[in-house]
Amino acid sequence: MSHFNHTTPIQIRMSDLDPFVHVNNGSQCHFYDIGRTHYVENLNGKIDWGTLDLVLAHLEIDFKSPIRIHDEIVCDTKIYAIGNKSMKMEQQLREVNTGEIKSVCRSVLSGFDRKTGQSMVIKEEYKTKIIAFEKNDSII
Repeated sequence: MSHFNHTTPIQIRMSDLDPFVHVNNGSQCHFYDIGRTHYVENLNGKIDWGTLDLVLAHLEIDFKSPIRIHDEIVCDTKIYAIGNKSMKMEQQLREVNTGEIKSVCRSVLSGFDRKTGQSMVIKEEYKTKIIAFEKNDSII
């Protein structure tokens, strides 16, 4: 199991369920959004969505086991690689009581200049905060 320094509790709602009474795959994407948002806010404080200079550029999810309404789920999140204009994030939805990994998500976040609509270099302050938080200076 990968090591994660950030965990976000996830609340499962009735509207998250599909006809099989499992959490819908689309809802799991939303759970990963929640974990990603909490991770960024943990590093930088409350997000100003009008000035945020990171965008989600890629997302892939492996669904391993159904999530049910009474499962106690958390979203573990980490950044494991930072390049010049993008960074790679790994997340997992984990059942707290059993430790079972329900799904795994890999994504790429890209620096984004809102004025030009183009990619931009990841700010050094982000890199510094991430390296300190992850306790890993080899991610660059």
